[in-house]
Amino acid sequence: MRFAELRIIAAFSAITLACVLPGCGGGSGSKSSSPANANNTQPIIVNAGPNGNYANGLFTTVTVCAPGTSNCQALGGVLVDTGSFGLRVLSSALTVPLTQQKDSSGNSVAECAQFSLGITWGPVKTADVKIAGEQASAIPIQVIGDTAFSTVPSGCSAHGAPQQDLKRLGANGILGIGSFIQDCGPACESGTSNNPGFYYGCAGSSCQVITQTATQQVQNPVAFFATDHNGVIIDLPAVSTSAPSVSGSLIFGIGTQTNNSLDSAQVLTLDPSTGNFSTKFNGTTYTNAGFIDSGSNAFFFLDSTKTGIPDCPSSLPGFYCPPSTANLTATNIGANNTSTVVNFTIDNASTLFSNTSDNVFPTLGGPNPGTFDWGLPFFFGRKVYTAIEGMNTPGGPGPYWAY
Repeated sequence: MRFAELRIIAAFSAITLACVLPGCGGGSGSKSSSPANANNTQPIIVNAGPNGNYANGLFTTVTVCAPGTSNCQALGGVLVDTGSFGLRVLSSALTVPLTQQKDSSGNSVAECAQFSLGITWGPVKTADVKIAGEQASAIPIQVIGDTAFSTVPSGCSAHGAPQQDLKRLGANGILGIGSFIQDCGPACESGTSNNPGFYYGCAGSSCQVITQTATQQVQNPVAFFATDHNGVIIDLPAVSTSAPSVSGSLIFGIGTQTNNSLDSAQVLTLDPSTGNFSTKFNGTTYTNAGFIDSGSNAFFFLDSTKTGIPDCPSSLPGFYCPPSTANLTATNIGANNTSTVVNFTIDNASTLFSNTSDNVFPTLGGPNPGTFDWGLPFFFGRKVYTAIEGMNTPGGPGPYWAY
């Protein structure tokens, strides 16, 4: 089935990286000299993606430049992901030469970015990143699948299957614009056993886990824009039925220009140790286990024993297949005790996927025990705000989600 492997992609890009640990902050890139009223709006689209085989994938174009030069490449088909942090691009899609980052011993730095069901492996390089009229100058990004780093260390592959090409990743890159600045934070600065093993120093094919300061880690590019750097807004129209595609806007900044005011959105602050809020469903509160993630292609929550919704057959793993439409209600609760009720609907994934021309599915859901992942269907018909840690906004300092 064309959608079977996409569940892996969704779960792969759904879980935030290690910066959900307390104390993430700082950054190495420099703020650009963009004008105070820079164009802060970027077109986004939900469609089948660059491999023509993605369900509920939200994509945009990112321009990558050799730092301080006009040698740039506009890279389309990049997944927009509020559940991770930092820009990652496929080496096979990248034509601009970028500077390799080195560690204190002169070895090349590579990263093993660890997601739920897979990893991305590749060197850390420096780039200028441009989106709309915004620019983050000279920030570290990850280049996935670089042939000079073809051997994935066993300590990295132990965390999941490598997603090193377009077929496996389903995108030309991942634009991680979640609520934290670095993708690992203090955990990767530690030389103890608590280091999760994201960063490696490589001499040829010999790679060893290293510590990596926060300023040298892969960075959320939005945090390094000149003005609109305190968060992002994803604005997608309401979608009542499945469709081939739908377009919207990615707006940078919260309360920094006339088009990004917070308006009446409810702010749900995040638990500092998990980066999540709580979700109450069917009488049970899942404490600090809820998150809003545009990189997940469905509502992923609990399992059939908790929801009463049957899983799809083994030929379509990872999704729910109710015999009739399931109309559900849950309540999200922020660390600030603000709560909002969310009504959502789950339809039979097998039926949804039967029309092969459709790629937009507002009622797609699947099991994910232990967390409540409000994936891309949550974004249809509402503005969703992601405020970045430590940044001031009209709704108070980040991190938070608002809608």
